[in-house]
Amino acid sequence: MSTDTKKIFVLDTNVLMHDPTALFRFEEHDIILPMVVLEELDRGKKGLTEVARNVRQVSRYLDEMVEKVNGEIDKGIPLPTTEGREAGRLYFHLDPVQHPMPHGLHADTADNSLLGITLDLSRGHPDSEVALVTKDINLRIKARALGILAEDYTSDQALEDSDLLYTGADEFGSDFWETQGQIESWTSEAGRAGYRLTGINPQEWYPNQFIQVSGDKPFEATVRAIEENAVVLETVRDYSSEAGAVWGIQARNPEQNYALNLLMDPEIDFVTLLGHAGTGKT
Repeated sequence: MSTDTKKIFVLDTNVLMHDPTALFRFEEHDIILPMVVLEELDRGKKGLTEVARNVRQVSRYLDEMVEKVNGEIDKGIPLPTTEGREAGRLYFHLDPVQHPMPHGLHADTADNSLLGITLDLSRGHPDSEVALVTKDINLRIKARALGILAEDYTSDQALEDSDLLYTGADEFGSDFWETQGQIESWTSEAGRAGYRLTGINPQEWYPNQFIQVSGDKPFEATVRAIEENAVVLETVRDYSSEAGAVWGIQARNPEQNYALNLLMDPEIDFVTLLGHAGTGKT
């Protein structure tokens, strides 16, 4: 394994579950996949969830790469080059933790095993920067407490500032109604309340955007229409109860309920959903 200017990244299972292409996003640096990660991937491959599909895709990538090295896996698997630059290598770490674990930690859990392996690699390659890459905040905290370099995986973010992404919903305080101009209200034939808010800046609103109002009387609505100086709102349907379930599927949080409101609306032809693996998009 090279110890020049290359970095060595130990990947946690959740990184690959989050983004199966993470294997190809570390440029010229080397990647370590410990045995405990391979075992967790194997346990997570079954099912129809997005996470399970990601795991199966990772397995396909690994199978293709292993076939190309003709059994010389111990020398590292060359990763595909990117933009003409030399890429690093992928190594499977099969050895148990060699050095004693810090006081109070035992290498009998997956997280502690990753910490021990990263410590071993740091000691074995003192001239290289060795880092644990994980989406687990608590594991990163434990690593840093032990003096281990730990990083979040963010290479899949198209924007450096994810706060710039449109969330599809906006939250207002309990004084929402007092800050509006003229308000008209009615009830549709379907029993849903409608509101026309006049005297606001419609440029701050978007069609099919969801509105959350907190307070003693929480209010959730979707923007149905944007007029010259007014916005038309309609209260959302509740898909979180058993009575409102769609083919047995119930919303588990407001965001999932908003998604079901859009997906079940015959007036909307196309819906895009953005979120991390495991947030219920599928």
